[in-house]
Amino acid sequence: MREVAWMAGAAIGSWLAVSAIGGDRVNPESLFGMAGPLAATSASWLATVRANRVAPERAFAVMIVWFALKVLFFCAYVVVMLRLLSLRPVPFVLAFVTYFIALYAMQAGFLKRLTTVK
Repeated sequence: MREVAWMAGAAIGSWLAVSAIGGDRVNPESLFGMAGPLAATSASWLATVRANRVAPERAFAVMIVWFALKVLFFCAYVVVMLRLLSLRPVPFVLAFVTYFIALYAMQAGFLKRLTTVK
């Protein structure tokens, strides 16, 4: 749970900073660009930690299942954001890609720490 708090804090804190600087030029696109990757990384992290705690040998299989789920989620998410909500593509895609990379980089660091033999 602590890792999810770190990811959420970093994402929300940076979004607040971007919003303060960019104002209406970047919102609501930057908020929605952050929300999808944050939800996906948080959910998959919680599932991975739970699997690792219950049966460490199954953690990799859980990660593969979540990968497939996230592919479907992100495809649908981007279509909904750009087509149904009619968000401006450039600020949305910039925020989405930035948060996607940053949050998955954080998750990779957490995963390394989780799987390191003590």
